[in-house]
Amino acid sequence: MPAEQLHLPISEHPRLREIADALHADPADRSTVAQWGSRVAMSERTLARLIRQELGMSFGRWRQQMHIIQALQRLSAGVSVQRTAEDLGYESVSAFITMFRKTLGKTPARYFADKADGIN
Repeated sequence: MPAEQLHLPISEHPRLREIADALHADPADRSTVAQWGSRVAMSERTLARLIRQELGMSFGRWRQQMHIIQALQRLSAGVSVQRTAEDLGYESVSAFITMFRKTLGKTPARYFADKADGIN
């Protein structure tokens, strides 16, 4: 996966910034767009449009990007895969590994082994 796809766009829009800050503080929060809309006093459709307009992707894709970046930070700091999965709110380690593999093309163990060996 090219590095530019790991970029996490952050909007300066106050409501989107509030959501980003909340998810950064509690990445395990699995609230839907509708639930976030209620929290920031916007309809689900308006919030979804704003997210797509400001961030260039859907809310689900954006949250997944945030999770991948946080996972890489945690795993590279030595946090276990199990603990990382729990911290990010995944119901199981296998669900986390599946998301990781679908996004980066490798399991966390293979990703870091390849990085250590100088393989991209």
